[in-house]
Amino acid sequence: MIKLILGVIGSDVHAVGNKILYHVFTENGFLVTNLGVMVSQEEFIEAAIEAAADAIIVSSLYGHGELDCRGFRDKCQEAGLDGILLYVGGNIVVGKQSFDEVKRRFMAMGFDRVFPPGTSPEEAVVCLREDLGW
Repeated sequence: MIKLILGVIGSDVHAVGNKILYHVFTENGFLVTNLGVMVSQEEFIEAAIEAAADAIIVSSLYGHGELDCRGFRDKCQEAGLDGILLYVGGNIVVGKQSFDEVKRRFMAMGFDRVFPPGTSPEEAVVCLREDLGW
């Protein structure tokens, strides 16, 4: 079974989207550890190690995801999670910015997939299945 770690990063307290993602992922057969809101990078990493997770799904809606996600891939590698799949999505930057540019910056930070606001949870399911060969 594919194991996912899900949470809302940083000081973000937006819980509705997180709950929707949890339900869609579990309904599609994923084993999900939902860390809830206001999750630090370290908490994501600790949970991923404990669960032997296949992917970490980071959500952010308050616009500061770019700051909250800096160095995340490096911390994963330092913790021995070299190949873990990293997804991020939501309203992850402040203000109106070109999503292509936002995506480029997050990919450069080591994220495998970057989803804009309004992406359907089902799209993430399709991507997870594709990326994890399931």
